[in-house]
Amino acid sequence: MRLLLDEMYPRRLAEQLRAAGHDVVAVVELPDLVGREDVEVARSAQETGRIVVTENVRDYAPLDLDAHAGLLLVNGRRWSRAPSGLPRLLAALQAWLDARAGGDEARRGVVEWL
Repeated sequence: MRLLLDEMYPRRLAEQLRAAGHDVVAVVELPDLVGREDVEVARSAQETGRIVVTENVRDYAPLDLDAHAGLLLVNGRRWSRAPSGLPRLLAALQAWLDARAGGDEARRGVVEWL
């Protein structure tokens, strides 16, 4: 599974997931996507085959499934992105990715909660 971390997530989170062997990039690492509308981020993720990881349920959930390769929605109260909460979020994302390693790419377009 390939992930695109939405703009609210720090570069460090993507770096740590990559260090663990996962194919993850953060919007903040992609100058062309920083500050863009959510639909543009979703389109870019779809074009590159990446699932968008976001807390922004209000803007992403209503998007047409053809506009994205999938969504992993995160409850920010449960999985804090504050520096003190990042280790828990990192572990949860690693577990989610590990559970789907070598999985079926037919899952594309699916919307899940972390």
